[in-house]
Amino acid sequence: MTYDDLLYKIGDFGKYQKRIYFFLCLPAISCALHKLSGVFILAKTNHRCQLPGEPDNSSYDLPPNIMNMSYPFDYKLDHFSSCKMYDTNFTEAYYSSNITANQSINCHRWIYDRRDFQNTAVIEFNLVCDRAWYKGTADSMLMVGVMLGSIIFGYLSDRIGRKNIFVISVLLQGITGCGMAFTQEYWSFTFLRVLVGASTSGLYLAAYVIGLEFVSPKYRMVVGVIIQMFFSVGFLLTSGFAYVLHNNWRSFQLAITIPTLFYTTYYWFVPESVRWLLANGKQERAVKILQKVCRVNGVEISEKDIVDILECNIEKKPTIQADALPKASFFDLFKHPVILKRSIIIMLLWFVNSTAYYGLSWSTSNLGGNQYFVFNLAGMVEFPAYIFLLMTLNKWGRKINISGFLILAGLALLATLAVPKTNTWMVIFFAMMAKLAITASYGAVYVYTAEQFPTVVRNMGLGVGSFFARIGGIVAPYINNTSEIWINMPLVVYGGLALLVGVWSLVLPETLNRKLPDTIEDLIAMSEKKYKLVLKNEPATNGDANKDKDKH
Repeated sequence: MTYDDLLYKIGDFGKYQKRIYFFLCLPAISCALHKLSGVFILAKTNHRCQLPGEPDNSSYDLPPNIMNMSYPFDYKLDHFSSCKMYDTNFTEAYYSSNITANQSINCHRWIYDRRDFQNTAVIEFNLVCDRAWYKGTADSMLMVGVMLGSIIFGYLSDRIGRKNIFVISVLLQGITGCGMAFTQEYWSFTFLRVLVGASTSGLYLAAYVIGLEFVSPKYRMVVGVIIQMFFSVGFLLTSGFAYVLHNNWRSFQLAITIPTLFYTTYYWFVPESVRWLLANGKQERAVKILQKVCRVNGVEISEKDIVDILECNIEKKPTIQADALPKASFFDLFKHPVILKRSIIIMLLWFVNSTAYYGLSWSTSNLGGNQYFVFNLAGMVEFPAYIFLLMTLNKWGRKINISGFLILAGLALLATLAVPKTNTWMVIFFAMMAKLAITASYGAVYVYTAEQFPTVVRNMGLGVGSFFARIGGIVAPYINNTSEIWINMPLVVYGGLALLVGVWSLVLPETLNRKLPDTIEDLIAMSEKKYKLVLKNEPATNGDANKDKDKH
């Protein structure tokens, strides 16, 4: 009997696991709050150049004739320039002449429209015009932190335990998140966002793994998707906090950070992963936790029986089987054409899903309409996406979900090009359809990636895919900045990438209910066997060909 068999006996998703799992899902809300807070902390507001002699507290609105005489018209963006003003003396005689100056100059002081947001980091640090890319950098550096956190905390999680990493991440997020609220200049603010991003990785990773390692394989997919739904709850709460605290971004930052400190209480009631304890020779602690699981789940099994099962499991652990598998390296992902093709497409799948997901989530203010309402819509569409995924992933298969949803997202985003500029809600409709599709595709890509690679390089394949997802998150803010050049540019870029990679990923094999290869040689042999089978049955009908394919 293995540990998984023991889980079936004591309750593979019993009362104890459900209770612990609920508490482990709550940190996903905090991770969402910090990852998406930039939409409001770094909210882009309308601005205009501050005219000579104009007080800092001046109203953003000016009469049309004053606007026309003060600022050149930007025909690309279809409004008066936000970054240039005429090079002239703005006297009463100049305004009464109705003849605009010939030259314009860049300005370095601005008046902001504070109707929606009284104060944001963009307003405070003047991240507009020539400094507009600083806004994208702040979001990108958050994702750099997420990438570094996944690497560092992922490694330490295996060395010092999931629970210890959870507590360290909670403290890091609490300290750096509160520190952000008191920064007085841009670079300190951005550096702390790197650390906050790293903390979200450690927090989410530890909670996800502990929850996953306490249930049997039967429930892993459900458990993996449900925790993502809690991330979506955090998505909705982000706009709620922002709506209540829109007058000051510092208060907003404190409000989303302070509740994180509640998770320090987990140290006393959330257990360490039993799998990690067993793998690191801490059987006595593992047995105590399993006894508590039995007690809460109402299962009677003696300590001796638990110890016997675990020791039997350790004795039967296949050292021969592990030695039989050849040592593989990172470069094995690219050596043979069969695995090279898979590696490239998988990397692109992670990159595109992450880029489009975060890009669309962070750019809701560019779509028009009420910012809070549109942002909430972007969060709400995630729930039907995950529910649909739970219903279809084990019925329709992985490929049709991932490729189909990417293609749908691409078509929806490119369809915005045909929508008139005045029809804001049609643009929002297509963008939300794309957000739903991207969410579903992103939710399935983890499972699909694990099933595409042989056992010897499976973790490496997942690691490389996750790395490219982080690259996508780093790039997304800069793609969103292209809206300064053309308002539809980000949607076109995301749509084109999703459509291209969605179609290309159709060449990958379906993995639902298929035997997974252990070695790269197994993968090559299975691929060649399938190729020969297709050649052999080429004249056959589609039905016969499908029957033959199902046998393998």
